Amino acid sequence: MDKKLLEILVCPVCKGPLIYQKSADELICKWDKLAYPVRDDIPVMLEGEARRLSGEELDAL
Repeated sequence: MDKKLLEILVCPVCKGPLIYQKSADELICKWDKLAYPVRDDIPVMLEGEARRLSGEELDAL
């Protein structure tokens, strides 16, 4: 994931910062408990495409 792109991307729901999780190739929003997929190096920033994170997953971050 390009560091410059990561600096400007925000969660489309709350406009908060995102954390890139390389192992899962996802952008994580801790506030909304959502994980946005990154497909072919392109972040998919649609709420409908995001998956809900469990409490255990959030604790592991």
